[in-house]
Amino acid sequence: MAKAELAPIEGEVQVVAFKLRDEEYGFGILNVREIKGLTDITRVPFALGYIKGVINLRGSILPVIDLKDRLGLQDTEYTDDTRIIVVKSDDIEVGMIVDAVTEVITLDAEHVDASKVVDNESNRFIRGIGKENDRLIIMLNLEEIIGISDEVK
Repeated sequence: MAKAELAPIEGEVQVVAFKLRDEEYGFGILNVREIKGLTDITRVPFALGYIKGVINLRGSILPVIDLKDRLGLQDTEYTDDTRIIVVKSDDIEVGMIVDAVTEVITLDAEHVDASKVVDNESNRFIRGIGKENDRLIIMLNLEEIIGISDEVK
């Protein structure tokens, strides 16, 4: 139900596009702090299953989420293309493991369709589907993935 509280996408939005398995996903560029290569991740006992562990990012401890696990996708091996996207929403900063970062693209609001996916509770992680030529980019709801929206309610 948090979907109704999202601000509509207006004008143009820049998106950091990345791969999870064979599909392309994206986060708004304003939430992305940096993209870094895969590094050593320290496991945390009794953490939720999708939390891979923590990393030391310039003196700060940063939790790292396996985004495929969080979205219920089948796991794949890490490769040289695997990246950690450091994102921030409100005051919460986390790393997200993705298969590969593809590019930063600009989407017009008229090319982002939310009506087909946002009214279903099982799709709470999806904000909309962006269309760029022949590509579809699944726009993710960062607040739901991190779990902020549960705290706000």
